[in-house]
Amino acid sequence: MDEADRAVRNRTYQLFVEHGRAPTPDEVGPGTQDAWRRLHDAHALVLDDDGLRMLNPFSVVPTSYLVEAAGRSWYANCAWDAIAVCAALHSDGRIDTTCPDCLAEITLEIRDERPSDESLLFHCLVPAAHWWDDVVFT
Repeated sequence: MDEADRAVRNRTYQLFVEHGRAPTPDEVGPGTQDAWRRLHDAHALVLDDDGLRMLNPFSVVPTSYLVEAAGRSWYANCAWDAIAVCAALHSDGRIDTTCPDCLAEITLEIRDERPSDESLLFHCLVPAAHWWDDVVFT
């Protein structure tokens, strides 16, 4: 990734956090669409047919991982990313989700960079070496 693409990535994240929604290419600046394609290919963000899909750890589309942090609601891509939203925002937060196995409701508080329940486990069925084969499924 060169400095120009890094600048587009940083501006994209900045605008996403500032506005709470995915920025348009025009809002980010000239050359954004080409830079986003290169960043997608480098796994620095995820595009779909509608544009931005993931700005890891943030999800641009609604998911079952809702994070309340820094005075706003955010969606995360998975349980791991939900915790990472708080880290990315340097904020305490609350994560609401459901167990994908039994559908039990799960609420996790993040305070002072620590989870309220350290007994919870994150399990990913897809081996890490294959996450990017279909990152949306993973």
